[in-house]
Amino acid sequence: MTTETTAAPVAKRVPTERTHHGDTVIDEYAWLADKDDPDTISYLNAENAYTEQTTARLGLLRETLFNETKRRTKETDLSVPTRKNGHWYYTRTVEGEQYGIHCRRPVRDDETAPPMPSDGAPLPGEEILLDGNALAQGHDFFALGTFDVSPDGRWLAYSTDFAGSERFTLRVKDLHTGEVLPDEVPDTFYGSAWSADGSTLFYLTVDETWRPYRVWRHTVGTAAEADQIVYQEDDERFWVGVGLTRSEHFVVVDSHSKVTSEVRVIPAANPTGEPAVIAPRRQGVEYSVEHHGHRFLILHNDGAEDFALAYTSADAPGDWVPMIEHTPGTRLESVDAFANHLVVSLRTAGLTGIRVLPVGSTETFDIDFPEPLYSVGLDSNPEYRTTEIRLHYASLTTPDSVYDYDLVTREMVLRKRKPVLGDFDPANYEQHRDWALADDGTRVPISLVCRAGTPRDGSAPCVVYGYGSYEASMDPWFSIPRLSLLDRGVVFAVAHVRGGGELGRRWYETGKLLAKKNTFTDFVAVARHLVKAGWTTADRLVARGGSAGGLLMGAVANLAPDAFAGIVAQVPFVDPLSSILDPSLPLTVTEWEEWGNPLENPEVYAYMKSYSPYENVTAQDYPAILAVTSLNDTRVLYHEPAKWVARLRAVAPQGSYLLKTEMGAGHGGPSGRYDSWREEAFVAAWILDRLGVAGR
Repeated sequence: MTTETTAAPVAKRVPTERTHHGDTVIDEYAWLADKDDPDTISYLNAENAYTEQTTARLGLLRETLFNETKRRTKETDLSVPTRKNGHWYYTRTVEGEQYGIHCRRPVRDDETAPPMPSDGAPLPGEEILLDGNALAQGHDFFALGTFDVSPDGRWLAYSTDFAGSERFTLRVKDLHTGEVLPDEVPDTFYGSAWSADGSTLFYLTVDETWRPYRVWRHTVGTAAEADQIVYQEDDERFWVGVGLTRSEHFVVVDSHSKVTSEVRVIPAANPTGEPAVIAPRRQGVEYSVEHHGHRFLILHNDGAEDFALAYTSADAPGDWVPMIEHTPGTRLESVDAFANHLVVSLRTAGLTGIRVLPVGSTETFDIDFPEPLYSVGLDSNPEYRTTEIRLHYASLTTPDSVYDYDLVTREMVLRKRKPVLGDFDPANYEQHRDWALADDGTRVPISLVCRAGTPRDGSAPCVVYGYGSYEASMDPWFSIPRLSLLDRGVVFAVAHVRGGGELGRRWYETGKLLAKKNTFTDFVAVARHLVKAGWTTADRLVARGGSAGGLLMGAVANLAPDAFAGIVAQVPFVDPLSSILDPSLPLTVTEWEEWGNPLENPEVYAYMKSYSPYENVTAQDYPAILAVTSLNDTRVLYHEPAKWVARLRAVAPQGSYLLKTEMGAGHGGPSGRYDSWREEAFVAAWILDRLGVAGR
């Protein structure tokens, strides 16, 4: 590797004092939180320039990796059309264009299967509903917040964000005339729902901390000033969501904290009706609601750690009648209702699954899948009266696949597998399930993929990925850019650490609050195991994670710096204590049930301070660190990684630390697909350099 010779930026030090529970902390880089301070922008620009200068020698490799992804990707392509009320709905991509084109086409009388042109060309007679490329013109960033066609197919509600702040402007388009109505609502959130007749649109807005807390009712063709508040959530722990049931009979208003739920419904045929509560909130009880004929289906954890399924009357909700009893170790994640079948998504033994419950029968059955490691879930299934469901399937070696499954005959038809151009052959790769032993004796699952025949003598370079928060499961997924690493001999591993949901609710509970350190020690145990089992060596191992997984990266950098040759932390939550102490920041109050409330609880304060990456930087030898963030990120504010890198440089100056800030993006990074490929190529080139295989 080439030695870095450029001078790294040095952030100024402005001592800022905070005191909680008798503990006084001096934060010399708190000033970076002021985005309006010219010194802040100047510093971020200096870091970007330094990162670009330092990695300029990898420019050819970055371009090579980008082109490999581009060559393997079918740039002009078509999603599998989804049938809804006489139309096929689908999205097209066009070579050279960054964003998808949303379309529909009437269903023809002779069509029993979705039309799938092999060349990805437009379907004859298609209607373009929304062209993301046209909307994005003149903007460096573009994202849709909602895309919602009314039940009668007349109106399209859509919302746009051109900054990455996840604050969207909502508009309504007349699909009969192509006209975008004057109706315009700024600063809305994700999600919407239509009334049955398409006259009324429900949408969400956020409070000053970016918490969705209000549901509004908008009459199509009227000014936003006339909109009415349908529901307001005053408990700052709770977020609100809104949606329409698949039956199109009810608008659902869902209030939920991290551990508690409360659901209200409004008849879709009576959009001015008052929301009716299904069951009043009880602390610690989570439930969700799906409509099915005369009943509401209730998926809940009342006395059921891994959830159970029940139902109650749709006319007069009351007692919950059991349907699927709680089975420890089988986590029920969702229920989808169709006219003659119920479909339950679940996970057991670390794998996802699908269970079918035919209506009127006591027989249930699970759908079988052939691979030892995979991820399966329901895809788009908008029609209530159907005998088929659409599934999405992938593994570490199988590209994203769309199946139609016949609920009566139990036959499964592959509609499309994501094309991988060139000489890709799944048989050239192999996937494995391994287990590491944590310090407390807990077995931690690991998913791995590599080229077939990769040696197990410690000579292979390796990337290990982790997340471990919010009960989010890192189920096996396929990645075209990842092939560029695998084909250079890199092993890719996923550490399924506690705090995620891979092994059920208990796996999550034992990796949060005052058990959060299990997430970090599990990841270190996985890193040590990968070496012990001969997959790699510590000097050929790079760790990677983002958001809450970026917290994991920062924590293990302090905990076991000798275990890694490099660490990639993307939009990393590395200053959690400072953020969770400030209830005025986005997400803070809603996060107290995930991390604890250090503002009021001295035990939580001391515990969070003991693992916070920023608080625990010491004068030790750190692995090389690449931190990537975005200026307009609403979820993890840019100043957290900026402060972290500044402190690393000051306290452990012998290390190599890079900060890259996207100056016009949000939490997900660049929005266009080509821009995203370039971002991934940048990160991958840095990883390959750290692993010593950049020249391959």
